[in-house]
Amino acid sequence: MKFRQLIIIVACLRFCFNASAQTKIAATPPMGWNSYNCFGSAVHEDEVKANTDYMAANLKAFGWEYIVVDFLWSYDNPPGSNIGNPFQLRLPDGAYVPWLTMDKWGRLMPQPNKFPSAINGAGFKPLSDYVHGKGLKFGIHVMRGIPRQAVWSKSPVKGTNGITADMIADTNSKCPWMNHMYGLDMKKPGAQEYLNSILELYASWDVDFIKVDDLSRPYSAAEVEGYQNAIKNCGRSMVLSLSPGETPVAQAAHATNYANMWRMADDFWDNWKEILHMFDYAKSWEGVGGPGHWPDADMIQIGKLSKRGPVGKERYSRFTEDEQYTHMTFWSIYRSPLMIGGNLPENRDLELKLFTNAEVLAANQKGENPKQLYKKDGAMVWYSHVQGSKDLYVALFNISDSDKSIAIDLASLGLKGKVKVRDLWKKQGAGTFKNSYQQAINLHGAALLRISPIN
Repeated sequence: MKFRQLIIIVACLRFCFNASAQTKIAATPPMGWNSYNCFGSAVHEDEVKANTDYMAANLKAFGWEYIVVDFLWSYDNPPGSNIGNPFQLRLPDGAYVPWLTMDKWGRLMPQPNKFPSAINGAGFKPLSDYVHGKGLKFGIHVMRGIPRQAVWSKSPVKGTNGITADMIADTNSKCPWMNHMYGLDMKKPGAQEYLNSILELYASWDVDFIKVDDLSRPYSAAEVEGYQNAIKNCGRSMVLSLSPGETPVAQAAHATNYANMWRMADDFWDNWKEILHMFDYAKSWEGVGGPGHWPDADMIQIGKLSKRGPVGKERYSRFTEDEQYTHMTFWSIYRSPLMIGGNLPENRDLELKLFTNAEVLAANQKGENPKQLYKKDGAMVWYSHVQGSKDLYVALFNISDSDKSIAIDLASLGLKGKVKVRDLWKKQGAGTFKNSYQQAINLHGAALLRISPIN
């Protein structure tokens, strides 16, 4: 009996240690820029550097810090292509074309035509050094599993004795929209070692953030654990982001324990109906987010999008100005990770204003326990607690198709007596109120308030 009790105690201590370590990474929702929404699969090194320079000069002081290279950095896009054709063709001998840039261990490497500094096996280390030199953090996107071309060529698995890629691949586990990868059979010897080897490589590049695609739908629990175990093995802290959604809510406990952020929905774009759907996804995940683990509403569709694909023509966001305020307000009150999708150097005054309001961003970084107060009659209200005070952040949303006034009963927020209201977007006080507060909101618009009890 004493031995069994000791085993239980050790297991509990191990779980508590892992949970504690997890919360030290992404203790607040990660904030940064991702290349996908403006450059698809065809971002080039000079464009990553230009966005890095802009963030360092204009956004870093407000907490923005991650620069993430998304989607197919090992793929050689034809000149002038948008997203390109992501599929590989099979030659008669079984080889794949175009051949992805890959080392002898079956690990994908940056394509030198897109990332010239990666030549001669340097990988992403020179670009990572550039990003870190600006006081920012560097991240990459990867596809789940192991390259099919590594399986065809029977690439050896680093850290094993005689195991090759074809011995660890699950050839029945395939991404439905891209044929570059097979899943890994994590029960097979060598599968974890392969993940360890790629995370070892990323650690040598000083990667701070890894977004793993084709992992959440369907939810691949064994591979999620495999990536987290490989991160812990590589000796470098990294944010683990799972993509795309819809991540099953039934997997909330698992995602919370093994990932730092996970997508609630499929790819989000600049369409009002998708914002309405995101409200529903967020409600289903209410109460789950916290230090080290964040339900992710996807990238911020504000600024210059689709310069080189992947959805629609090159454009500034199709959201109206009021819808853009709703977009930023909800992502902030809900405490979603904030990853900008637009090309930063083309930001105008509007984009800069949306991304540099310190009081609004504080709701994202310092709010606690966001909840929906109500959603009815074309109006919606969410609120959260201000850390270290009795104040509340309160967000009002007009989700109807006409202008309207939105009211809140202060007692429903647990507030008694008089309160002060500050409008965070306007950066000014709105006055003193008792019992209720009401504000006119444009159609598809929003307001974000800080409400402070008096006495």
